[in-house]
Amino acid sequence: MLGSVVVGIGIAGCVRMRDLLAPLPSSTAEKFSIRGFVSRRTLEDQQGVKQISMTEALSRDDIHAAFICTENTNHEEYIRQFLEAGKHVCVEYPMTLSYTSAVDLWNLAQQKGLVLHEEHIELFTPDFKQLKKDIAGKTLEEGTLHFRGGSLKPNFGFPSFSGIARLTWLVDLFGELTVTAASLVEEKENKYMKMTAHLLTRQQKPLTWIEERGPGLGRAKHIHLRFQDASITELPAGQREPVGLFMQDLVLFGRKLQGEVSAAELQEERSRILHCLQLADRIQQLSENTQA
Repeated sequence: MLGSVVVGIGIAGCVRMRDLLAPLPSSTAEKFSIRGFVSRRTLEDQQGVKQISMTEALSRDDIHAAFICTENTNHEEYIRQFLEAGKHVCVEYPMTLSYTSAVDLWNLAQQKGLVLHEEHIELFTPDFKQLKKDIAGKTLEEGTLHFRGGSLKPNFGFPSFSGIARLTWLVDLFGELTVTAASLVEEKENKYMKMTAHLLTRQQKPLTWIEERGPGLGRAKHIHLRFQDASITELPAGQREPVGLFMQDLVLFGRKLQGEVSAAELQEERSRILHCLQLADRIQQLSENTQA
């Protein structure tokens, strides 16, 4: 059994705890055994799990893996601490708020022979899986992905990082991208912001990614993808699956720890994640230059 600790007891942390306590039968998720949780707050037992200190989580021999579910600004520090302590790490996206620090952490994990896994449940959603099937074999001419949602909480980083799930969709669907321009409109007094990034595919086809957040904005994704022979203007419904998104991710993390994911698949995933973080870095840089 792989003793585990959950760090951060927000929405994601509570779901992680739930899945660790009731893993998918006959899956690698059953290999995990939760030993405790870490929180900045002093809390009662959560779902029957006891709170432990960060020092205890790092030093205990019966804890082999950490699930990091804190604010994005804390991810890098916690990942580094657990890797240095010889623990495997599963972290909610984004792994870090800079490309260079992510490369550094991944190199550290490799040096220590540990698994560093960045969660991307957006790739497991029924609408994304169906969209990927629907566009297979089609030649893109241009496209837009526009996300709207409530105001960003503090400590979640620049929108290109906090919203990296949308960027991951675009990279997974259309391959490596280049950033040609980016801008950020921000009304801090109204807690409103709108980031626009202009991208090009390897085939020099334009993609626009818009991340818009503010009070009262309902959470929604809008797409417009124009292909040579057709256009897609709304996300397909996809077929709902019986296994939850976080559980699917837990199984994938477990498969990595069991050596069931090939070296080629691991390298492909690492390349995609680092490419997305590099794009997010560039978008932030160009947006801040535009603002200045």
